[in-house]
Amino acid sequence: MLDPVELTLRLPVLLLALTVHEFSHAYSAYRLGDPTAYRLGRCSLNPARHLDPLGTLCLLFAPIGWAKPVPVNPLNLKNPGRDDILISAAGPFSNLVQASLYAILLRLMGAYATGIAGAVGENGLRAAVLLGFFGVLINIGLAVFNMIPAYPLDGFHVLSNLATGRSQERFRGMARYGPFIIIGLVLLSNTGLDLLGTVIDPVQEFFIFRLAGEDAIRVLGWALET
Repeated sequence: MLDPVELTLRLPVLLLALTVHEFSHAYSAYRLGDPTAYRLGRCSLNPARHLDPLGTLCLLFAPIGWAKPVPVNPLNLKNPGRDDILISAAGPFSNLVQASLYAILLRLMGAYATGIAGAVGENGLRAAVLLGFFGVLINIGLAVFNMIPAYPLDGFHVLSNLATGRSQERFRGMARYGPFIIIGLVLLSNTGLDLLGTVIDPVQEFFIFRLAGEDAIRVLGWALET
C-alpha cells in the first residue's frame, strides 16, 4: 500500500507519462498526413483529452496501464504500413525519453545529495529522489507493456506491419485474441509466473543501475527506507 506522499508523487508522473504518450501518437499521425486525431482534439497536452479511468488506476498502482487509443485513418497516410509503425512506436519512444530524463534526475540527486538536502531539506531531497524513481518505473512499464505484440497495443501494430504475406494475414487474424492475452498476462503478474515482470524488470533495472548510477542507488535506498 502506497503512503500518501508516494501516491502524490506518482500521480503527476503518471499524468505526464500517459499524456505525452498519446500526444506523440496523435502528433505523429498529424505530421504523417492523418488529421483525424487532431480534429478530435488529441494533439493536446491536456491530460483530460487522453485518460482512460481504468487504465490510469492500473498504472497508478502497478507498472502497467493505458489511455484512450488515438484514432488513425490509414487512408490518409501516404505509406500506410511504414507510417503506422512510426505512429505506433512514437508513444513508447516518448516514454523511453521521459524515463531517461528521470534517470538523469536521479543521477543528479545522487551526485549532489548533500547540497540539495542543505538547500531544500531532507524531505525535499526524498521527494525529488522518489519522483525520479517513479518516473523511471512508470514510463518503462508503460513503454514495454505497450510494445507487447497483442491487439490493440502498439507492439501489435508494429509487428503486423513488419510481417509480410501470409504471416501478416495470420498474425492480424489473431487480433481477436489480443485482449484475452493482455488480461492473462496481467493476472499472471500476481503469481509466480510473472511474464510481464520478466520483460519489464530488466529494462527498469538498466535505467536505474546504469543510467542513474551507484550514487543514485545509494540515495534511493535511503529515500525508500525513510
